[in-house]
Amino acid sequence: MFSAFRRKIALASPIVSGSRSRRLFSTQLHNIANPPRILVTGAVGQIGSELVPFLRKRYGVNNVIASDVSEIHSSSAEGPYVQADIMKFDKLDEVIQKHDINFVIHLACVLSAIGEQIPVLALKVNTRGIENILELARINKLRVYAPSSIAIYGPTTPKDETPQECVARPTTIYGITKVYTELIGEYYHQRFGVDFRSLRYPGIISSEAQPGGGTTDYAVEIYHEAIANKKYTCFLKEDTKMPMMYMPDTLRGTIQLIEAPEETLTQRSYNLTGMSFTPAEMAKEIQKEIPEFQIDYSPDFRQAIAESWPRSIDDSVARRDWNWKPEFNLSSMTKHIISRLREKKNLPST
Repeated sequence: MFSAFRRKIALASPIVSGSRSRRLFSTQLHNIANPPRILVTGAVGQIGSELVPFLRKRYGVNNVIASDVSEIHSSSAEGPYVQADIMKFDKLDEVIQKHDINFVIHLACVLSAIGEQIPVLALKVNTRGIENILELARINKLRVYAPSSIAIYGPTTPKDETPQECVARPTTIYGITKVYTELIGEYYHQRFGVDFRSLRYPGIISSEAQPGGGTTDYAVEIYHEAIANKKYTCFLKEDTKMPMMYMPDTLRGTIQLIEAPEETLTQRSYNLTGMSFTPAEMAKEIQKEIPEFQIDYSPDFRQAIAESWPRSIDDSVARRDWNWKPEFNLSSMTKHIISRLREKKNLPST
C-alpha cells in the first residue's frame, strides 16, 4: 500500500524524484571511493552467478545484494541474498528501501529457447520486469543496467559485421522483449533522466555456470561433454556461425560500461562481441586439446533462431566510446576452459 502511494505521488512530477536523498557513487575506474549499493536481479543465472562475486570483489561484499525468485540459494552464504520476484513492484520497492539501493543490475529474464517454448511467460516476465525496474528507478533515483542481446536482430538485419545502428525486427519473443527493453530504457533516460545502460550480449560462454536456456548454449555444453564423454551432439548445424564471448570478457566489458563517465557515452545500448565461429570450428579447437573428441549434429528448433541472428557483430562504437577490447579468441578461450574443467575434476593436463 505504501509503495503504491509513493508511486502515485511520484507520477505527478515529470522529474525523477526519490523518497529520500540517495547516496551517489564514484564511477572512476580503480578508484571506488564511494561504492554503489547494488541490487542484482536474476542473480542465480548464468551471468549473475559469476557477475555477483565479481562485483563483490570490486565494490565490497555487503554492497552487492543478490536476488532471485528462489527462497534460498548458495549466494546467501557468500553475501547478502534476498528473495524477490521482479513481477512484484511493492516487494522490489521494499528491498530497495531496506538495503538503500542506488543501482540495479537487472539480469532476470526468460531466454530465447525457453521463450519459444513458453512465449507467454517470456513476454510477461521480460516486459513487466523491466517496467517495474525502470519505474522504481524513476521514483528512487536509481541507475539501471539491463543487458540486451543480439537477439534484437532478425532476418532483415545485415548478417556480417552487424552495425550499431540498423534495422531490428526480431522473429523470436525473446528478441522482441529485448528491443522493448532498449527502447523503454532509452525513453526513461530521455523523459525522466534515468541513467540506463545496456549491452547487446552475444552468446556467453562459461566454464563455471550451467546453460540457462539459450540458443547459444551448445558452446557451453560442448566443453563439459568433451571432458566427460569425449563426444557431443550439437543442436545446430556445423556451419552455423554466431557471435560469442567468453565470460571473463563479458564481466570486464560490463564493468567498463557501468563505470564509463556519462559524458563519453553516445549510446544507451551498445553492440558488444568477442569472436564469431561455427560449431565445426569450435570442435576443431577442442580436438587440439582432446584429440579423441567427436561431434555430430542433430539440429532442432533452435537452428531457425540461430539463422535469424547475425554471424558477426561490429562493436566499434563501444571500442571508441569506452575503449572496449576483448582479450580472448576461440583458441585462447578453449585452452583456458579445458584447463579449468580438468582442474575442477582433478584430471591430468595433456
